[in-house]
Amino acid sequence: MRIASWNVNSVRKRVTHLCAWLERTKPDIAVLQELKATDEQFPRLEVEAAGWRVETVGQKGFNGVALLARQPVEIVLRALPGDPDDAQARYIEGRVETPQGPLHVGGLYLPNGNPIATEKFTYKLAWMERLRARAEALLADETAFVLAGDYNVCPTAVDVYDPKAFAGDALCQPQSRAAFRRLVNLGLTDALRAGQPTGPLYTYWDYQAGAWSKDQGLRIDHLLLSPKAADRLSGAGVDKSERGKAEPSDHVPVWCELNLD
Repeated sequence: MRIASWNVNSVRKRVTHLCAWLERTKPDIAVLQELKATDEQFPRLEVEAAGWRVETVGQKGFNGVALLARQPVEIVLRALPGDPDDAQARYIEGRVETPQGPLHVGGLYLPNGNPIATEKFTYKLAWMERLRARAEALLADETAFVLAGDYNVCPTAVDVYDPKAFAGDALCQPQSRAAFRRLVNLGLTDALRAGQPTGPLYTYWDYQAGAWSKDQGLRIDHLLLSPKAADRLSGAGVDKSERGKAEPSDHVPVWCELNLD
């Protein structure tokens, strides 16, 4: 089973790229972030015609997440538990049946948190603690799961092309990295780093200052696997070529493969 994640940075602008990528790579489940569209505005007809079931949590002009699946999926959450007043569209979680038992896939768009001296950074850290609580709950049920999406965290200095330039950015703050480590230290596996433990492995390149052509990237898109899922991990990667296309997203897809036969 191939599980993929992509921050498409406006699904209506990238629908042609999205459908071509789906056809070429054929993920079994794909989670999308930063739709910048309501549920009604999502290009459902195009994606469904390509063979995928579509579930969305949209928001006008901002945020928004989706879960696409080639098989029946039960949506178990359309918001991250822990704050009933949080109206931002940032989380969706589905359950699929596999020959090895049920698998939960959470698609997330973690808050950016900038500027750090504002409530936006406080919200980011609180959201990360809620995500950790959700992971703990799934682990307590011995559920196999993948938490995939745009985490807006560079876990280490290797994951940012210029650590000094990003020293004041919310993506690289000690608190952000510590919250990410607390999540991983529950026993989760960073799928991309399982395949490439060292060296740059970027998933995002800014539109400004020739970042793509200079390979000035960040690794902020991650797939974290529970022990039961990690035991089945057979591969992971980054579809870097998507960033070189005309009018691309500033993120590229990331994916992992699980042997669930």
